[in-house]
Amino acid sequence: MIPIAVNWSNHLTTYAPPVRLLGAPGNGPVRSAAPAAGRPIPGNRPDRRRAAMPFQSIEPRRLYRQIADQIRGLIRSGEFPAGSRLPPERDLAKQLGVSRPSVREALIALEVEGLVEVRIGSGIYVLVPGGPADAPPASDATAGPFELLRARYVIESECAALAAKSARKLQLQAAEAALDDMERELRDGRLPLASDRLFHLRVAEATGNGALVQVVKNLWEERTGPLYQQLEHHYESPELWTAAIAEHRGILKAVAARDPAAARAAMQRHLNQAYKRFSKGWDTLQ
Repeated sequence: MIPIAVNWSNHLTTYAPPVRLLGAPGNGPVRSAAPAAGRPIPGNRPDRRRAAMPFQSIEPRRLYRQIADQIRGLIRSGEFPAGSRLPPERDLAKQLGVSRPSVREALIALEVEGLVEVRIGSGIYVLVPGGPADAPPASDATAGPFELLRARYVIESECAALAAKSARKLQLQAAEAALDDMERELRDGRLPLASDRLFHLRVAEATGNGALVQVVKNLWEERTGPLYQQLEHHYESPELWTAAIAEHRGILKAVAARDPAAARAAMQRHLNQAYKRFSKGWDTLQ
């Protein structure tokens, strides 16, 4: 397997369960850990039913959502008023102690919510005044765009290798037809996203493993979700799609040649290039 050339770290899920402290409002007075000698423990009689404990459900919080929560809070408090520009992405990453891809995912989430606008070559601008916002925060996606690319790199590269071993002639023809659709749609000035998805599903189907096909379908549901689509919007161009189609051709060529190692490497290269494209600094795009 060819080692990936980018840093996949810092995409972590952390858990932040709500904490209730003794003596905090709503928890009653602090009591001694041990009762005085000869005195019963209040509320500890065997025949008395205990009240339900005030636990709250614990929910996982994606790292990019935690970053978005902090920035949203500063916007609503008036720290960044409408029309102001947020600090550069690299400065936010340094101050928060996280990776730039995680910051980028957070900013994209805020853009989907309508709180900020990414202006290529200029910066990230606040769109709403401080205080409560009308639009609720966007619900958590299963994964951020860069985390999703990491998962696809692992899973779809192995799908390509398996397809090289087991693909039938009709399955290869179906993948070829999906590529032809991509090229035709691009020539017609349309985004070939549907045929792009179809190509990747055809490769998964060529493995002969229904479970892998379902996994790839689930990954593509996230791939066509609002966060990924908004990120891709800032990079989309005919040149990007032309390069992607050429990468797809390389994958299909290796699968048709019955070369698992080459097929795996071609899929890894394709998804690695997507990661690199989306990692390119917004201030360098025009």
